[in-house]
This record gives sequence, C-alpha cells and structure tokens, in this order.
Amino acid sequence: KRARAAAAAGGAARARYEVVRELGAEEVRWFYREERKSWKPFIGYDSLRLERAFRALAPAAPPVEPVCVRSGLYEVDVASGECYPVYWNQSEKIPVMRGQWFIDGTWQPLEEEESNLIEQEHLNRFKGQQLQESFDMEVSKPVDGKEAIHSLKLSRNHVDWHSVDEVYLYSDATTSKIARTVTQKLGFSKASSSGTRLHRGYVEEATLEDKPPQTSHIVFVVHGIGQKMDQGRIIKNTAMMRDTARKIEEKYFSNLATHVEFLPVEWRSKLTLDGDTVDSITPDKVRGLRDMLNSSAMDIMYYTSPLYRDELVKGLQQELNRLYSLFCSRNPEFEEKGGKVSIVSHSLGCVITYDIMTGWNPVRLYEQLLQKEEEELEDSWMSYEEQRLLEELYITKQRLREIEERLHELKASTVSKTPVLKFKVENFFCMGSPLAVFLALRGIRPGNSGSQDHILPKTICNRLLNIFHPTDPVAYRLEPLILKHYSNISPVQIHWYNTANPLPYEHMKPSFLNPTKEATSVTDSESASTVPSPTTSPVLVRRHYGESITNIGKASILGAASIGKGLGGMLLSRFGRSSAAPAPASEPGKDGADGDDKKAPTVGTPPLPHSSSGFLDPTVELEHRIDFELREGLVESRYWSAVTSHTAYWSSLDIALFLLTFMYKHDQEDPDKSNLDTI
Repeated sequence: KRARAAAAAGGAARARYEVVRELGAEEVRWFYREERKSWKPFIGYDSLRLERAFRALAPAAPPVEPVCVRSGLYEVDVASGECYPVYWNQSEKIPVMRGQWFIDGTWQPLEEEESNLIEQEHLNRFKGQQLQESFDMEVSKPVDGKEAIHSLKLSRNHVDWHSVDEVYLYSDATTSKIARTVTQKLGFSKASSSGTRLHRGYVEEATLEDKPPQTSHIVFVVHGIGQKMDQGRIIKNTAMMRDTARKIEEKYFSNLATHVEFLPVEWRSKLTLDGDTVDSITPDKVRGLRDMLNSSAMDIMYYTSPLYRDELVKGLQQELNRLYSLFCSRNPEFEEKGGKVSIVSHSLGCVITYDIMTGWNPVRLYEQLLQKEEEELEDSWMSYEEQRLLEELYITKQRLREIEERLHELKASTVSKTPVLKFKVENFFCMGSPLAVFLALRGIRPGNSGSQDHILPKTICNRLLNIFHPTDPVAYRLEPLILKHYSNISPVQIHWYNTANPLPYEHMKPSFLNPTKEATSVTDSESASTVPSPTTSPVLVRRHYGESITNIGKASILGAASIGKGLGGMLLSRFGRSSAAPAPASEPGKDGADGDDKKAPTVGTPPLPHSSSGFLDPTVELEHRIDFELREGLVESRYWSAVTSHTAYWSSLDIALFLLTFMYKHDQEDPDKSNLDTI
C-alpha cells in the first residue's frame, strides 16, 4: 500500500532538506509490536500526534494526555512507551517505539537506544552541512572501496558514515541484539562484509490526512461457552475477525468514506456464579478433562439454572451497554450521524443475546402455564363448591397481580423484567448457534407467515441471520421454526470471498435438499433455474448433507419436546398438542403487517401455537432468508471438520465479506459509493 520501493531507491531521493537538521515530526515514525512479531508502523495521523505528544514531554511540564490510536481502539502513554486497549482488558503489554533510523529494505526501526546514539552522533558531526556535497562523490563506486569519513563504536557493532547520506551498520559480534535483528530480516546467518545500509527518517512522511475513516457501524462480538477456560480468547477472535474484515474492506469497499468497527464483549470473567462450589465437588480422576468441562459446558448448565441465569443475562447486558456508552462518549458524532449497531454472537452467546433483546424470562413462561391450567379447569365439570373456591382463587390472584403491578411501579425492576439495551440492533448474526433448540424447547412451533417476527420482531432487530458450518455439531437451523417446509429447503450458500460477480443473496432461489421430495415452496420454473453455479451447489453434493446432518438437526429441533423433562416437558406437553380452540389474537404466524406490529412487543414470551402438525402452508415463502451455510472444503475430513468447525468462523474471509455485505447494504444501494455493486 505504501510505495516503499520507489522511495527507497537511493539516498538522494530521501533528501528533504538542503542541509542536515533535526528530524521533523513528519519524518519520525512510531511503531507498535504485538505478540513478539515484527514492529508495525502507526498510520501517519497516529504517528504525527504521538510525536507531538512526545515533544511536549518535559520535566516541569504537566502530564501529557494519552493519545488515541488505531481507530480509537487503543491509547498510548508516550511517557511509559506503552499501548493499551480502551474497550477491553488485556494482560499482555503492547510496547511502542519511536523510530528515527531504519534498516534498508525492510524499513524496520533500529532499537531506540542505538537509534538515539546514532542520531545524536549524526547531528554532532554533520548538522548544517549541505546534503548535495555527498552527491558529487562517485556514488556508483562500491561502498567497500570508500573510506569512512566518520565512525561510531557501539556495544557490539559500529556505524560508518561513507558520506552524509550513506550510513552503514557493521556487526562486531553476531550475538548482539541489533545484529540478530538485521541478519534475521535480511536472511543471513551473519552480517555481510559490506554491512547493512541505514536510512535516517521513515520512507513515508506522516501526514494528518493519513487517518482512518469514520466509524459508521459498530459490531459487538459476543462469545459463547469456554471463556472461563481462556479469558483472552474472545479478544483474539475479535482481532482475527477485525483483521479479515479490514482486508475485505480494502478489496471491495475502499470507495466508502466510513468503516465497520468490531468490539469484543467479554461478559464471563466478571461473574462469580457459584464461586468454587462446583470445583469442590469435582472428583480428582481425569481432573484435566473435568476442569475443561467445568470451564466450558458448565456455562450451559448455569444458564438453565434459575439461580444463575439472571446473573449471566445481566453480565452480558451490562457489558453491552457499558461498551456502547463508552464508544459514544469517545465518538460523539456517531449517534448524531445515525451510526448503526450490529451484534455477532457465537454459540451460547446467541441465546443470551436473544433473551436480552426480547426480554424472554422463564418466569413468564411459567405464568403462561398457570394461566393455561386455569383455562382447562374452567372448561371441566366441577361441583358448586369447587366453582366457588375457584372464583375465590381467581379473585385472589387478580388482587395479587394488582399489588405486584403497584410494587413494580415503586421499584425499578422485578424478577421477571430484564434490562433493555441502550441501542437498536440493526443486524443480529448468529454463528454456530443452538438458539433454535432453545426456542423449540420453549414451545416455539412453525407458523403460517414467512415473517421473521415469528421469532424476532423487526421492531427489536431489523435482520436476523443464522450462519453455520455444515458440520458444526452445535449449530441448528432457524427457518424450519418459522415455516416447517423449509426443513426440506437448503440453507443459502455463503459466497466464497473471491467469487467473481456473485448473485445477490436476495435474488437466490430456494433449492431443495432432497430432489425426490415433492416441491412445496417454489414453482417448477424456479426449481429448474437452480443449476449448479457459484451461487448454488449441485444437487448431488447437497444430497448427502440433506440426508444426514440436516435431518439430525431437524429431528433435534422439531422433536426435542419429546425428551424435555421438568418445566420444559410440562409446557410442551400442554402447549404443543393440537387444540380446537382458536388462537389468541396476538399469536405469532398471522398474516398482515398490522398483526405483526401488534404482536411485536410480546415476542419475548409468545403465546404458543395451538398446532404443530403437518406443513401449514407450503406456498408461503420467507420474506428474507435466515439460514446461511458456509461451503465445505473440498479436501477436509468431515469428522475432523465436525471437531474444528465450531470455532472456525473468526478468520473466515467468506464470513467477513458476508457480514460487511449486509452492514454496508444501504451504502451499496448508491452505485457511486461502492465498487461492490454485485454483492
């Protein structure tokens, strides 16, 4: 991206001034280093502001404010030379370096201590001299044949000036740190006899115009289970997703003046839950395996526990609100310019995020159960005494509800209310999500409307998208919970990121998992148009998948009620059976926009459908597709893939393009804004 090769062609091209003088702030370049990798340069906007803050340091001067860098995700304390994240905690320190002298070719900075000594010596010897004097010398003559006009001895190496602008580093001991750095970069076992050329000032001048685009969309990345086992994992996963998204933005969305920012949401480590009670009752045999399960799968048990569920929900909800408030306080123009928020959740995080958005609570489901029992009692025959007692019970419960409502007005919250988010969710991306199983166990059954409102109203979230790898054992489909016949319709195949002219997702026709089954949701002409192409897989390739994993997923989703016990089993046995009674007015699945608007606020605990048998209306199609499937690798083992696929989403370029395609959707509708009109 930066034209280093052209700028590094020779010393003459590097001359910015006619005489040697102190380096300007724009010639110095600041660097940072993560995970012991090579030094990475800050962009010009960041480097220039860091250098100005550094030059403001003085013994008697007031402390310098930390400098925001890297799109505002980090801050740098120039006094201590450390960089730290703003939105999350990180144990590993990120060192920063002020670069003045650089290695030829790689433009890696010399270590700061040596660089300062060389710079001081250079100014003492050559300050005020004309740079042009050195160009009159025989430049083409090999440097070995030139005598050094000045030399500086360092600890394990020395620097020779063959001219004002021809400076070489020679190693006196290959074990020295600076020599190891040089030889490693150049690929030599030891420094060459001709030394390594050094450059004063960075290859590219820093300018305030070299700044990151404004953030128009923030994405909260929510982890699932296992975070207790590896607390920094979600930070690394989000960093991988952010890096892949940057590559896609540069490739396809470079014409846009804004960008999408990804922020990790680490909600697990701050929770105490049961303390160490579970650890104390864990047997010692195969302790390592048991500890791993306690740190991962135990989160699912915590979430199904009425004692700890609220703690998990509040932990995630508070962290989401904290991050949003912090981001807005540091970016006040975000809300003013209509910035949008999306959520990417993984595994169990999808379920918790869904419950926060909809306000679902098991207490409300239990209240539904009691109400259903009352209705059944009213319909049954009973004696006069039983009727009188039932009326008294009904009046008492009504009075109890009135008292609870009054108490609710006095108190800020009750057990059955979950705090809401401070922002509207534009897109909710589920990755490797078991949400469909949880909804099925709560009694959600397919309806006869193709609206997303059946499970998540658009008043709460504009778009729900369920992403999964075909062999991910934790992931399940959501579409068959809205329209049952979609269990026989293939999920939408996610485009490979390098597919040329891919068909827009909204134009892709449904294709069937099993071609022998009768067509139920598309016409013959539409089915015939679904031919093998970059946008739809061949039928034979999809057939194996359709006969194995999808059927297992369908059986798990639609048949999970048969194995439900306790509260879930009671609810499903009562609400899941057929009934001749008319459905409530606010029942999900009714056609018409007005009906959707009326039922939207109550989706957290929807009245459960009165029928769940058969294909309700096979001619109805979904307004928007929800299930999107990654393409399987051509050579990967299906069984090995089942082990690794649940965590394979973070670095996928295909997923990065998929996410950005939907988040930049409104910008793409303007053909002048983007060069990705076809996505």
